[in-house]
Amino acid sequence: MKDLLNFSYGKHRIIVEVGDITESDADAIVNAANSSLMGGGGVDGAIHSAAGPELDAELAEIRRRRYPGGLPPGEAVITRGYRLKSAHVIHTVGPVWMGGHGGEDEVLYRAYKNSMMVAADNGIRDIAFPAISTGAYGFPFDHAERIAIRSVRDFLNGQNDAYTIRFIFYTESQGREFLSILAKNGMMQ
Repeated sequence: MKDLLNFSYGKHRIIVEVGDITESDADAIVNAANSSLMGGGGVDGAIHSAAGPELDAELAEIRRRRYPGGLPPGEAVITRGYRLKSAHVIHTVGPVWMGGHGGEDEVLYRAYKNSMMVAADNGIRDIAFPAISTGAYGFPFDHAERIAIRSVRDFLNGQNDAYTIRFIFYTESQGREFLSILAKNGMMQ
């Protein structure tokens, strides 16, 4: 992992990194999952591959017991990390971009918020996020990351415990673009 920025936001830490999220040592990494919870491409496929078949088995059980129709967009569930460095994986389903007229902003906001709520409910204070919905789901990167920043800021401002939030980007160009968005949205201090 390559740190692009590491700063304090009140009592919290914000870290912007470039690298492979499956290599993160955060207490939990967030998986940009699909509703089936059974793996796919991009971040989802990489996490399933790195975590091993035990992850698939746990997710199959979650789907069978709690979400037989699939995990709804904006919701989140937690599993163990198995062969990952992270002890946990929080799986969330982001929205597919439909031009911005189908409630995509709200669903993406909830995907980030619910991931943080699941972490909080499980005593996890160090969370790593990918750029949810910006790959195959087609959400415009700059728009998605402004929503991510707003959701994280809103969550952190209401917390008594100190959190570390990591934003992990696969390419340095995305990481640098995120830094620019972060500065424009008043989160850097």
